[in-house]
Amino acid sequence: MGTATRTQQAYPITGGDCARCAQRIEDALRGEASAGPRRRPTGGGSAAGSGRSGSAADSGTLAGRGEGAGAGEAERGAARRRLTAIGLATILFAAAAVARQQFAGSPPALVADAVLLAVYLWVGHGVLRAALRNLRRGRVFDENFLMTVATLGAIALRELPEAVAVMLFFTVGEFFQDLAVQRSRRSIRALLDLRPEFARVRRGGTVLTVDPATVAVGEEIEVRPGERIPLDGRVTAGSSFVDTSALTGEAVPRRVEPGDEVLAGMVNTRAVLTVRVTRPFGASQVARILELVERAAARKAPAERFITSFARYYTPAVVAAAAALALIPPLVVPGAAWGEWIRRALVLLVIACPCALVVSVPLGYFAGLGAASRRGVLVKGAHYLDALARLDTVVWDKTGTLTRGEFEVVEVTACDGMLPERVVELAAHAEVPSGHPIAAAIARTYGKPVDAGRVAGFEELAGRGVRARVDGQPVLVGSARFLREEGVTVADGEGTGKVPGDGGAGDGPGGTLVFVAVAGRLAGRIVIADRVKPEAAGAVRALRSLGIRRQVMLTGDRPAVARAVAAALGIDQVRAGLLPEEKVAALEQLEAAGSGQGSRRRRPALAFVGDGINDAPVLTRATVGVAMGGLGSDAAIEAADVVIMDDDPARLATAVTVARATRRVVQQNIALALGVKGAFAALGAAGAATLWEAVFADVGVALLAVLNAVRVLRAGRDERGQPPSPGEPARAE
Repeated sequence: MGTATRTQQAYPITGGDCARCAQRIEDALRGEASAGPRRRPTGGGSAAGSGRSGSAADSGTLAGRGEGAGAGEAERGAARRRLTAIGLATILFAAAAVARQQFAGSPPALVADAVLLAVYLWVGHGVLRAALRNLRRGRVFDENFLMTVATLGAIALRELPEAVAVMLFFTVGEFFQDLAVQRSRRSIRALLDLRPEFARVRRGGTVLTVDPATVAVGEEIEVRPGERIPLDGRVTAGSSFVDTSALTGEAVPRRVEPGDEVLAGMVNTRAVLTVRVTRPFGASQVARILELVERAAARKAPAERFITSFARYYTPAVVAAAAALALIPPLVVPGAAWGEWIRRALVLLVIACPCALVVSVPLGYFAGLGAASRRGVLVKGAHYLDALARLDTVVWDKTGTLTRGEFEVVEVTACDGMLPERVVELAAHAEVPSGHPIAAAIARTYGKPVDAGRVAGFEELAGRGVRARVDGQPVLVGSARFLREEGVTVADGEGTGKVPGDGGAGDGPGGTLVFVAVAGRLAGRIVIADRVKPEAAGAVRALRSLGIRRQVMLTGDRPAVARAVAAALGIDQVRAGLLPEEKVAALEQLEAAGSGQGSRRRRPALAFVGDGINDAPVLTRATVGVAMGGLGSDAAIEAADVVIMDDDPARLATAVTVARATRRVVQQNIALALGVKGAFAALGAAGAATLWEAVFADVGVALLAVLNAVRVLRAGRDERGQPPSPGEPARAE
């Protein structure tokens, strides 16, 4: 019996305009056993004809419509044709309206009416067709149906110029709104468009320009100055500087030389590089980033879910109110004219279109995801943006997050007339057979090849130290306790220098103390420490300036070391010596202490920042798990809700700034749309607003909301294009 296999295929679908279009597609796909929906906000154009001719679901079968969204030139051509048609229609409308007024009651007025009717059909044919199609399918509460009823009602009331004006204004507004949405999407895509267009591969002694997807692992590619590196690989020839800002947000170019790893999406800035490919394009870092951002946009924030639900009930409610306004007053109010109240009801129908909300709110969140990604922070869903905006507690891991995660020698103190360089040389040779990280740190400090032939009688005592003979002399390297056990005199406070130790356990608050003895006498002391990242203190200050006062360190390291690091960074609360499960328990205690009141989606949020590998349980348990991803860290990208691509903890403040700007813009758009619609609904019901004023306000507020949403792209940048410095106020402009 054969085994069924499942494959995933993506089909770009153009023609959708808003969240409701995507919802219809999802609803259709859920009816198919073999299909599953995923939103792809990066794509999707708008209907080329006048009016919104519906979603791609209106166009027939979805499967098989896999034509790429690369319809840039086609879109521009359609936009030009549409604009030309609108311009001609406007001229004809103006001329016919003036003629109708000038020749009222005469045959020329009838000709003017015929021209107006022709303009109405020309401009509104897309809206009328979509309304009829949707009516046959039982979908009556959309903007096409509402606009059709409103304009046909005006014609029935012998207000032909007003009906044409409404349809024309609606078409003009839709055109500019669609144009704004398309440009906004292109701006967002441009931020994330890291895909290289070609690769220069060396084959058979020549350099060929090919599609990056056709280059195999192990082949060599040539990258010239100014070109984007097309695939992940390792430099084999040449040295240059590469711009990593597209991947990490880091503005300072990084020097690369033979042996260094480079990633697709980086830009070579100086000299020609030869790179041996280490991953196929589909598995490259840039491909994974783009896939992550695409998946993130499908995870909706509460505000997006609210808008989707709101649109389902808002439009039918307003239509019901319009029907009541048209029927009840003429029946119960003496002297009320049917025509007047129907006209007022038609204004309400125009106001019933929820486009400003269903277009601008998802666009705002997608812009926020794009802005964060461009600044080196990958947020895996719009709902995590909301959580970042509510952040009031940050819990830090220490090693690899606030510190570099690599041991290094920070101080060498010599005794008994020996030079510090000789102390390091003896320790490096005595430790050479050991695989301990401390031995590696001492060897790096020595900086010369270690001659194993000078070493004999090596013996390692776990947890204590090593003994060996170097150049025929007995050498001991280890803790003070170990040296005392071997008969070496190590006084309390011996050689403490700048970093005081306890003289016994071998651990000081600033690092690990390694003592070196030669021929039974103390020769010196080496201080090994995990250095604090230079950006860490600024990250803590920046978060505090954003109002995040509670910052806690949870670490498995020793209490003395943890307290020293926390004191250097200004972190008040420290819990050290914790196992992974103890970190989870501590996190739950912190979350319970600061959860506050209100619903889960409104209460203050807690973020845990770790390295994304050893801290997976805590990252999963936190409201927002933030991983220090680093360039090419697969485990971090898969483990957390937010990934900081360049290991700079200060990026968390940038992410919070972008998240708060996104939330602010979304709230502004909701308030703007509901406020304007509420005001014009009241004016329409009172008879103080006409149809064309209502449609002008409706499409105008939609356009303003779209433009406002795009402001999120600039969040987290100062005038030089960098994230704001610590203490600088966040802004969305």
